[in-house]
Amino acid sequence: MTTRRAFLKTTGSLTIGFCLTGFTGKTAARAAAWTPTSAGGTAASAGGPTLPGDLADNPHINAWLQVLEDNRVRVLTGKLELGQGIRTAVAQVAAEELNLDMHQVEVLVAETGQTPDEGYTAGSNSIEASAIAIRYAAAAAREILLEEASKKLDIPIAQLQLDKGRITGPKKQTITLAALLDGRQLTDEVHLPVRLKPNDQHRLIGQPIRRPDNEPIVFGQPYHIQDLQFPGMVYGAVVRPPSYGASLKSIDQEAIKSKAIEKLIRNGSFLAVITKNQYQAFKAQQLIRDHTQWEDAPPLPNIKPQELPAYLRTLPVKTENVSEKGNPQPQPPATKTIKASYFKPYIMHGAIGPSCAIAKYENGQLDVWSHSQGVYPLRESLAALLRMPAANIHVKGVAGSGCYGHNGADDAAADAALMAIAYPDKHIYVQWSRDDEHAWEPYGSAMLMDLEAALDDTGTINYWKYALYSDTHGARPSGHAENLLPARYLEKPFTAKPSGFSGGAYRNAEPYYNIPNQSVQANFFEGPLRASSLRSLGAFANIFAIESFMEELAQTAGKDPFEFRLQHLPDDRAHAVLNKLKEVTKDQKVGIAFSRYKNAGTYCAVAAKVKVEAAKETGAAKVKVEYLWAVIDAGEVINLDGIKNQIEGGMMQATSWTLMEQVLFEEKHVTSRTWATYPILHMDQAPRIQVVVIDRPDQPSVGAGEAAQGPTAAAITNAIFHATGQRLRNLPVATIIAATAST
Repeated sequence: MTTRRAFLKTTGSLTIGFCLTGFTGKTAARAAAWTPTSAGGTAASAGGPTLPGDLADNPHINAWLQVLEDNRVRVLTGKLELGQGIRTAVAQVAAEELNLDMHQVEVLVAETGQTPDEGYTAGSNSIEASAIAIRYAAAAAREILLEEASKKLDIPIAQLQLDKGRITGPKKQTITLAALLDGRQLTDEVHLPVRLKPNDQHRLIGQPIRRPDNEPIVFGQPYHIQDLQFPGMVYGAVVRPPSYGASLKSIDQEAIKSKAIEKLIRNGSFLAVITKNQYQAFKAQQLIRDHTQWEDAPPLPNIKPQELPAYLRTLPVKTENVSEKGNPQPQPPATKTIKASYFKPYIMHGAIGPSCAIAKYENGQLDVWSHSQGVYPLRESLAALLRMPAANIHVKGVAGSGCYGHNGADDAAADAALMAIAYPDKHIYVQWSRDDEHAWEPYGSAMLMDLEAALDDTGTINYWKYALYSDTHGARPSGHAENLLPARYLEKPFTAKPSGFSGGAYRNAEPYYNIPNQSVQANFFEGPLRASSLRSLGAFANIFAIESFMEELAQTAGKDPFEFRLQHLPDDRAHAVLNKLKEVTKDQKVGIAFSRYKNAGTYCAVAAKVKVEAAKETGAAKVKVEYLWAVIDAGEVINLDGIKNQIEGGMMQATSWTLMEQVLFEEKHVTSRTWATYPILHMDQAPRIQVVVIDRPDQPSVGAGEAAQGPTAAAITNAIFHATGQRLRNLPVATIIAATAST
């Protein structure tokens, strides 16, 4: 049995004066206005004395770093390890600035009352928000430690060296960090300017440091929350209604009698069962489901998958003018005007390990273990749901097996919390079934994108009109109980409309290209399915549409796709990634695409090579993506392997979305409830991938986890066009075209 002690063991630390005051929650990425120097050196804010990343909200050094008794350092990050390698990256920057070896740094992630409140681990924001804060805190700590050692040893700072937890003078005078602090922590605030280690002295930053969590994951050792166990733990399962809004009418109590059932919990239409082991919980869930009656809710639209785009256009919308530039009308001389519409269906997170949580309620204190992407927002949401003080709730983040946004993690935590209140003094383990995961998670919204553009007589775009249609891309709990799935089924339900973040829909909707006259409009509908944040939010569909349309415009203008984009791009870094992509794909027949994530982050250019073959029996075509290339520029590279892995994973996921993924439903509920009805890319279908990284040590490090999704989709459909002559504007595309060529 894997105990909590073995699973979450940490080393004791000197935590006197640990500063928790001033922590503030954030539910969206905040772009910090700061600029580093070209050679490490000092850094100051571009618009004034604003600290970089999340350091501005948590300016005390000991909010980020603790010196341990053995001269190692514990790094504290409010971001959760989701497989993106944040644990390794933050250890790397701290070790670099403090001249430690990697094994001398341990990392504590995402725990209320222990780590900074950094909101959600989302938006490719972990590096530029958390890692940069830790880097600056470590650099500031280094200077303070050297100053204190100088006074203690009576040696000028210039003659001291900090290395591996020891400060040494010219005559081998030595003092350890623990001895220097003598039971204290550095509670000083970080103030700009901060002197970072010069780039030419880096030992760790930019290196492909291996992630320590790879081995337990690969060998199936206990690592994820699904593996966590406690002595005497019991197991819970929720009996879901047959449809979104159905309400519970009755239960046949005689038919469900079983010695395996420890407790049946009913709170309005929230129905749950607790048993002694997980298999019993699953069997009891099935038994109870077969002997309950529900009052049906209004039906979902009875339409076929291919009818969804037309149906969505019938829904009422709220319109927001996102941006307008120049004269948003066709401008003379406009020799050619073209229009096109694109579509992306609802898609799933499809976590390989279904959502899971553990909760225990004892003596008025609720402890929750969750793979939520925001432990502090989850704590506030549970406080609202349970109507109890947030101070009485402790949430510990534990990695989950698969997470790409707002999946069922928060809902599973709410399920477990409700069960723990009803059945106190025991750890209650809740893991959703595959059926529950597929049917009840919040999906990535379906989207429609309408484009119109005009070319002048030189083949240059002089007018651009873009209109998108979408549901929300951000209904995370964020302190709102109504955004938790079980909240709407309680005896005293939370009936307010789930709050959402509309801005995610138009992420990357504004073209990064230099177009003098343009308008971008967002139209928000309330769709039939539950929707929220999925990796890259609206950027996936927006970039897919924009980059597919750019290819159509290049064809209309009679220009090479690379050259057409280069002629409209505003900066040298954009040119560099495209020119490098052209170099690495020389002599290949490819489709290409480009974007800069959020128009302010990572530059990414993608090329795809596909094979399209017709089935002899039907003539329908099947698409296989054979090879993908990416060239990226994410500023200064922290971990080379980590950034490549992020791009490779994003490209693989986007390939699956592009080729085959879509949520299907009928009048009652979602029907894509298994891997057979919601297929994802298999290993034997995976393309070969090559990622080239352009390192920019003179530029801020930015996140890359969501940079490749949109360009990958467009590169694939553009490659299909070059292979077949057919322009595909609706996703998914694996088997819906007639083959006219093979390449």
